[in-house]
Amino acid sequence: MKPILHNALRHYLHVLALCCVVAVLTTLMWPHRSYVSQLAYSLCIGTICWGTMEFGRYAVPRAHCHGDAEGGHGWPRGWRGLVLTVAGILVGFYAGDWLAYQLIGPADPGRTANARDSMVGLYITVAAGAIGSFYFHTRGKAAALAAAIAAAERDATEAKLKLLETQLEPHMLFNTLANLRVLITLDPPRAVAMLDRLNGYLRATLGGSRATLHPLAQEFERLADYLELMAVRMGARLRYRLELPEDLRAAPVPPLLLQPLVENAIRHGLEPKIEGGTVTVRAQRDTGADGELLVLHVLDTGVGLPADGAPPSTPGGFGVAQVRERLQTLHGARASVVLQPAPGGGTSALLRMPLHGGAGLRTMAGTAPAPSVPSA
Repeated sequence: MKPILHNALRHYLHVLALCCVVAVLTTLMWPHRSYVSQLAYSLCIGTICWGTMEFGRYAVPRAHCHGDAEGGHGWPRGWRGLVLTVAGILVGFYAGDWLAYQLIGPADPGRTANARDSMVGLYITVAAGAIGSFYFHTRGKAAALAAAIAAAERDATEAKLKLLETQLEPHMLFNTLANLRVLITLDPPRAVAMLDRLNGYLRATLGGSRATLHPLAQEFERLADYLELMAVRMGARLRYRLELPEDLRAAPVPPLLLQPLVENAIRHGLEPKIEGGTVTVRAQRDTGADGELLVLHVLDTGVGLPADGAPPSTPGGFGVAQVRERLQTLHGARASVVLQPAPGGGTSALLRMPLHGGAGLRTMAGTAPAPSVPSA
């Protein structure tokens, strides 16, 4: 109901402006009449014309109407719109003229009304009503077209995000199968344990929702499953901490947003290091020029970036590039991914994006107890 009243009020403000212009025109035609009386007649006629057409369109079934910008009840199509316009003009002219006469008396007290003046007034009302109807009709069609274009762009964005996500899932799977292949020859029991973990992880991820966004809490749960899967292979060399504030659990993020960065940290940071290390993933909120931001930090204590500071060109760099492209597709320049050396050694990946949704700190921590094996 509120959108209907809001649109009606917005349209009426345009009608008031048109009535003022018509009153100026009629004052120029009949200078012996005062502008105030002309304005009163114009407002009464214009208001009833507007009310008849604005609310009369709701009597026409929506199937015979154009859609408006909100997908609601727009202007009637074809002859129905023409009939409504004619009805609004005739009702507005005769009922408005009568109402103005009752409120302020005759427009020209010193002269007797004649048929010619009434006919000219009707012509002016017809012209003003036709102009107003055409204006609102074209605005409505333009707004509906803009809404359709926006919906198409949104669908295209979602399709692109889905394509990027489907590229990430097999990438992670191939890397895990390569690790599993090593364990099969070195430690068959642990290969079976890793296969069981992989089976559980795939059930949780591939069988889950295919939405473009999901809660950050669900992203952290996926991440915990993945880290437990990697812990089967790396044993005590892999330690991790997942820190998620309660007020950010419902924050929407793209699925598989953090897993490529964690995989990158393990593959290029911890695995080359004999003693392994720790991966820390934390979420926090920040304030930027465009409002509140969600900041996601993936920090490892591994070997760090190459001496030139460039991201690795091996498959781990694919994951970082995909994360960056997905965020830019979703948020444009308002999102960023920065990969840089961490203080004290290791690598830091910092993601920033607009926060849409949710102070205690919930920390999930884990340490893999199994012995280490050579990295793939």
